[in-house]
Formats: sequence, structure tokens, C-alpha cells
Amino acid sequence: MDQSAKSAQAKYVRVWTTFFRNSLVRELMFRGNFVISVITRTFWICAQITLFEIIYGNVETISDWTKYEYYAFMATGMLINSIVETLFMPNCANFSEMIRTGNLDFVLVKPIDTQFLISCEKMELAMLTMSAWSVGFLSYALIQIGQPISMMQVASYLAFVVVGVTFFYSLMIAMASTSIWLTRNQGLYDFWFYITVFARYPRSIYDGVDSRRLEFSEVLQGTFTYAVPILLVVSVPARIIAKGLNDWHYPVIGLVSSSVGLIVSRLLFTWSLRSYRSSGS
Repeated sequence: MDQSAKSAQAKYVRVWTTFFRNSLVRELMFRGNFVISVITRTFWICAQITLFEIIYGNVETISDWTKYEYYAFMATGMLINSIVETLFMPNCANFSEMIRTGNLDFVLVKPIDTQFLISCEKMELAMLTMSAWSVGFLSYALIQIGQPISMMQVASYLAFVVVGVTFFYSLMIAMASTSIWLTRNQGLYDFWFYITVFARYPRSIYDGVDSRRLEFSEVLQGTFTYAVPILLVVSVPARIIAKGLNDWHYPVIGLVSSSVGLIVSRLLFTWSLRSYRSSGS
């Protein structure tokens, strides 16, 4: 790596650190809001655990997931979502407002990558408590499962958590890019939440359904495994850490889809900026 590349990398690290510090100061200024956010998310986690305690009180497994394996799946989904909502959600949600008010003009003239600025300026640090809860919940589930976990499993799990975060970010920045043409795209963000509901459940629950619903189930499973691999975002890392994984077919699909999604969302974002007309034009 030459000196100029190192200097550019250091600049981005400094800028990101500044963003983090500013977000931390903002959270400390409104401590009441921070506490309420923590309490709300803690209540949501407890409600989810209670729900599945009731469900597993009546069944042994959900598809091929036992109680504590499913808890590891839940914890993985919470972890991925908490990272996305901490780092990227506030910024992508604010993008349309920047266009409407003309504040995007000030971002475009700054000597740093526009997508980086738009993606990282604000952080919802209260969501980090969800990450802490997720790690604790995952640890509890794995202890209850009682299977030895190799370093390879841990490394693969962390890698595919990053893959999941990358996929969700790509989807989110692609949605945000449409604000250039729509100005306000709240409906698309609602659509994003609806479509990501599929990531909350294992892919295997679509196997072995009643024959009358088999065709529809196969369409859903195929669409959200290969076209938009929502079903792999959480299932792959959760299966790696809770069950081990011998078939790397789906992880490879997830990795390729995430990489392609990142490239396509970048191209879409830069293309959409060419259609932007500043508030002074």
C-alpha cells in the first residue's frame, strides 16, 4: 500500500471516529431517551423469549431446530439487525430529508466519498445494548446446546455475520438511492421492514409443508434464497455456530449475493447522484 492510500485510509478512520464521538455526545445529552430505548429493547427481547418458551413448551422442534438451537438463531438475527440499525439505519432514513432540504448539496462538495458520509454520519448507539443482549443470549444458548465449538466455527460465524450486515446495508442504500427520484420514500422503507421479516425465520421451515401449499412455499423459498437471499442472512451463520455446517452451497450463495449486492448498490447510488438537482439549480 503506497503512502497516499495509507493517508486516505487514515483520513476515513479519523472521520469515522469523529462521527462516533459526536453520536456518543448526542446520546449523553439525552440520557432519558437512551434509557427508554434500552428498556424498550430489553422488553422486546424478553417478550420474544417468552413467546418461544411457550411454543417450545408444546413442540420439541421447529422444523429441524431444537429450542436452544433456535435461540442461537434468534440471537444471531438480533445481532445482525442491531449492527445495521446502529450504524446505517439512521443515515439511510435521513437521506430523503437531506434531499428535500437541500443539505445534500453540502455533502457533495466535501472532499470525501459521498456514500461514506451519508452512510456513517449518525449512529444509534442505544442499539448497542441490543448487540450486548444478543451476544449474551447467544452464549447462553450455546452453553445449553453443549456441543464443542471450534475456532473455525467462530471465525466462520463472525465472517457470515459481516456478510449478513453487508447484504442488509446494500439493500438499504439501494432503497435510499431511490429518494433522488421520489424525494420521499417512506413506503419503500416500510417495504424493507416487511421483506426482512423473512430473515427472522430459518429457511428450513419452508420444507415439508402441506402439499396444497407446496408450490407457493417453493416459490417463496426459491425467491428469498437465490434472487434476494433474505433467508440465508441469519440462517447461515446461525447454523454454522449452533449445528456445524458441512454443505457450503448456501454460504457461497450468501457470500456471492452480498458481494454483488454491494457492487450493484454502489453503482445505483452513484448513478442516482447524477440525476440529483441541487436546491440552487
